[in-house]
Order: sequence, then structure tokens, then C-alpha cells
Amino acid sequence: MSLWRCVMNKTLFLLTLIPLLLLTNLGFSEDGFRTIFNGQNLDGWRNINCAPNTWSVKDGMIHCTGKPIGELRTLKMYENFILELEWRHLKPRGNAGIFVWADAYPAKGQPFHRGVEVQVLENAYGNTRGYTTHGDIFPIHGATMTPINGRGGSRAFPTEHRSKPSPEWNHYRVVCDDGEISLAVNGKVVTRGTAAKPRKGYICLESEGSPVQFRNLKIKELPGTNPKPEEIAKKDEGFYSLYTGVDLSGWAGDSWKSNDWRLTGGTDTKLFSKTHFASYSLFADWRSQAKWVPFELPGIGPLGELAHSTDRWNRLEVTRTPGLVLITINGKVVSKKTVKEQAPLKPGSIVLLPGGHFANIFIKELK
Repeated sequence: MSLWRCVMNKTLFLLTLIPLLLLTNLGFSEDGFRTIFNGQNLDGWRNINCAPNTWSVKDGMIHCTGKPIGELRTLKMYENFILELEWRHLKPRGNAGIFVWADAYPAKGQPFHRGVEVQVLENAYGNTRGYTTHGDIFPIHGATMTPINGRGGSRAFPTEHRSKPSPEWNHYRVVCDDGEISLAVNGKVVTRGTAAKPRKGYICLESEGSPVQFRNLKIKELPGTNPKPEEIAKKDEGFYSLYTGVDLSGWAGDSWKSNDWRLTGGTDTKLFSKTHFASYSLFADWRSQAKWVPFELPGIGPLGELAHSTDRWNRLEVTRTPGLVLITINGKVVSKKTVKEQAPLKPGSIVLLPGGHFANIFIKELK
């Protein structure tokens, strides 16, 4: 081979290699997939309602303790995409899940988000008429989906059982496109659904009581199909949780109990947040038979008797800024006041009153 031809061949090889190297450095592979977990930390993900150590990175894997029940969520919304990952349970009868097209925050009175769940159950959990351990898909907490191979409800069941028991790894390939979803378990499509709503939202990994690991998470985004506003999940608005789900760190008060994703109120003592707030937006869920709303809030005081349910979970939403007090319960404005402030707002604690059950205490500080 002539020297000129040898040089040209090497040049062409390098010109072909450079774009591939650039794509690799950006997290893309040659087939259009890119990693959504870098194997080193949880950049690109957010711990929504779990303890600081619930989610961690070990040996290039996302490790979840399973406690408390809650979610790890992508920072980005996705519409149409192919998601591939591997998972394994570290104990028999383990329970976990993957959410797609999910809201940014948990549903009212629940530790999980509205969205479509792809089931991740360990084989020893067992199969019943109502669920299997091999790749069910179902809408949850207000989402909707029409199952293919259903059993009269909204859950889609796999046509074949292909998942491997703990501690073996399983591979999932989830295709979400224009409201249609399919799941391949260990290389074969076994579960499908259609007409999902929302069909644009976040991806979540679920903590549900037992240790589980995830690895090799990658995604390939597909062309968008212009979902309607009502087909898009609720977006992140900057709220963060005040409760870890495993203890009362960040709070002060006697006789209160941490009950996984719920806080159980003491019989005669209040619970105070150690952090003080002045201007803020807050949402929180509670259930109590009391006639009053069991909160005292900075710049407002006791909320008193406002319309709410005494037999199911309620969601309180409050905004307090200079000149404004806005209180919403279960989506209905129950109080809106303009206030002539004589001085800057004084910071104070979020206070929970005894006798109730509380969950999903989220706050956003306002400038």
C-alpha cells in the first residue's frame, strides 16, 4: 500500500471516530441512546420524599434502601422515548417500580406520584388474579390508561412470565410513544397499554420497603407529538420536602411518631419545624376527624375551622407573602385576604397540631 493511501485511510478513520467520541463524551451512544445515570452520582435526579440516605450510588449502581416509601425523580420531563435499564431485588418478596409520565410531586394522601407504573416485583412476592411479578403496567392515582391484555380493570398483564428471582438482574425496555406504552422483559415484549394520560412527564424510581438496585439506565428520545395541556403532568415548581419519612429530624416535639411516609400526631403536643419561614408557599396533606384544620403557620397563625373532609385525606395549599394570605383546600380557595403589613413578615415555624395524620409536607421559600 502506498504511503499516500495509508495516510488517507488513517485520516478517514479518524474523521469517522471523532463524531463517535464526541457523542460518547456527551453521554450518547452510536444508536441514539444516552445515559441518564452517570454511574458516579445522582446528577439529573432528585430525591422527592425520602431520607437523604434512601438513594445512593454504589459500584456504579443506584442503590435504594426501600425506606421510606417514596420516589427518586428525573429533573427533566419526557414525552416519547425508549428507556432501558436493569434492576434486581436484594431480598425475596421485594417491591419497587418505575414510573413514567409522572407528576413532579406525590398525589394527595399518597407517597407516589400520579403517572403510569411499570411494576418491579420480586418473584417470591407471588402472582394473583390482581397482579403478577413479571411486568404489569398500570395507571395510578388519577392517571388513566387502556390496558392490552387486561382483566377488566386498568392494569395490563404480561403475556408471558420472564422475570428472574433475587439476586439476579432483569432487563427492562420501556417504549413510550404518543400515549402508548410497551414493556419488554429480558428481551421480549410482554405488556402493552394505550391511550395513557398524562403522556408527558417525569420518570421515577420507586422505593417501596425493600432494598433494590438499578444500573445501565439509558434513554432514546423520540419525535414529539404535541400533547394537549391536560395530557402533560404537573411540573416542578421548586418545592422541597420537610419530612424524611424515617425520623423527625428537622422537627421538635414530643410524642410524635414517624410512620414511614406518614407523620402521626401526638395526643397533646404540637410539632414545630426547626427552620423558620417568612414568605413561602406550602402544600401538605392531612387526615383528621377534627373540625379545625390542624396547622399553625407563620404570618397567619392557627387556620381554625375551614371547609374540609373529616373522613379522607385533604390537601392544604397556602401562599403567604407581604400583603397576601391565600389558602386552598382540596383545590378550592377557602380564604383569600389582602393584608396591610405594618412591618416585614416575621419568620416562624410550620406547626402541626396533635391528633391527626400528616404526609407530603412540601414548602417553597419566596423572595
